[in-house]
Amino acid sequence: MGETLTFLGIESSCDDTAAAVVRYSEMSGPEILSSVVEGQTSLHAAYGGVVPEIAARAHAERLDTCVMQALTAANLRLVTAGPGLIGGVLSGVMLAKGLSASTGLPLVGVNHLAGHALTPRLTDQVAFPFLMLLVSGGHCQFLIVLGPDQFQRLGGTIDDAPGEAFDKTAKLLGLPQPGGPAVQAEAQLGNDRRFGFPRPLLDRPGCDMSFSGLKTAVLRARDALIAEKGGLTVQDRRDLCASFQLAVADVLAEKTRRAMAVYLGLKPPEPVFAVAGGVAANQLVRTKLQIVSSENACAFMAPPLHLCTDNAAMIAWAGIERYRGGARDDGTLVARPRWPLDSSAAPLIGSGKKGAKA
Repeated sequence: MGETLTFLGIESSCDDTAAAVVRYSEMSGPEILSSVVEGQTSLHAAYGGVVPEIAARAHAERLDTCVMQALTAANLRLVTAGPGLIGGVLSGVMLAKGLSASTGLPLVGVNHLAGHALTPRLTDQVAFPFLMLLVSGGHCQFLIVLGPDQFQRLGGTIDDAPGEAFDKTAKLLGLPQPGGPAVQAEAQLGNDRRFGFPRPLLDRPGCDMSFSGLKTAVLRARDALIAEKGGLTVQDRRDLCASFQLAVADVLAEKTRRAMAVYLGLKPPEPVFAVAGGVAANQLVRTKLQIVSSENACAFMAPPLHLCTDNAAMIAWAGIERYRGGARDDGTLVARPRWPLDSSAAPLIGSGKKGAKA
């Protein structure tokens, strides 16, 4: 295709309201023309986590403003259609369907996780196939990305995602939200060897992970310190954060090593390991993953930090990839709270009437 494609992306799967315009041509490749992200941290801070009803209301109030700010030029409309908090996803889908109906422009629904997984192709034009660790507040999966709509899941979390564990640990220790940056800041001043927290599932084969028990271990260590001293010192909290963060990084590094062995067995011509999602911004996690990648002669790729967290530029790019492959949607597009990337893999968590979550 020699045409130039300009896409409007809308992202509203969790607590970031975002819109972006991305342009693609075969001559110049992808270009982010605009990217607007309005966070909701202050709205949820008092609750220690994201409240779905508050998030949905904020999306409904802010989406049109974000779109107006980002829409400098767009030939197409597209939107995150799932997975995520259903209220927020529904707001984005309804706005996009209204724009498409009123302008007659095509509509392309995008899986939020595909947006993250395809980000390395937006930033660095990485060739298929590549190995992706998608590690965020709500998800943690190892994927071999074979094409815009082709993903092979090698493993993932069977309970809490790492980002969720960071947030809950921060809440346990009286730190502000979002928990990832807060825990990392404390950990930099702590002793990461003081508490011997478990490394869940490392004694079992495969690439599946578990972080719920690690969070519980932090709770028990905190309670033991409080019972002994009558409270926590500043250094206690720093050491708890450092020990927790090291445990998460160790688990991700070892599971990456296993996933990489499977991926390299495909003998890709240019092996690439990419990481995306909010937890990819954690410096210790990123350093350990870089070491594993280097040990296996695999190029390491991580998007800029502003493209690791939820944003609409990744949604616009994933829509361009799908559109170039012939994908189109219409008024029957629905918001989906659950939408696995690899539908052929057994569900990790959350099957039932609503379908597999991941």
